[in-house]
Amino acid sequence: QVQLVESGGGLVQAGGSLRLSCAASRSIETSNVMGWYRQAPGKQRELVASMDSNGRTNYADSLKGRFTISRDNAKNSLYLQMNSLKPDDTAVYYCTADAHITGSVLFGLWGQGTQVTVSF
Repeated sequence: QVQLVESGGGLVQAGGSLRLSCAASRSIETSNVMGWYRQAPGKQRELVASMDSNGRTNYADSLKGRFTISRDNAKNSLYLQMNSLKPDDTAVYYCTADAHITGSVLFGLWGQGTQVTVSF
């Protein structure tokens, strides 16, 4: 079992940057896919980015170029660098391990989330 704890969220002005961190309680090397999801007010959770154990990445089309996912197995950590933030990026961001959503049911391992708020 792995526990995931997100940090790094906060309030930032539009155009600014934030770096989210996800600390795992133990090695994440055995996790096939690590990722970030987010849920904005009034919207469904959506995939932001993911990275598998081979370093292959996947990004939401609308976010590619602004967000970058990275993984440090030695530190049991996952990161999300967010640049050129927009107010629409305001959401709770979740770190995940081998996660997917089917019919609103969450599978895999999820952290508790960290709030990101982007102001004018």
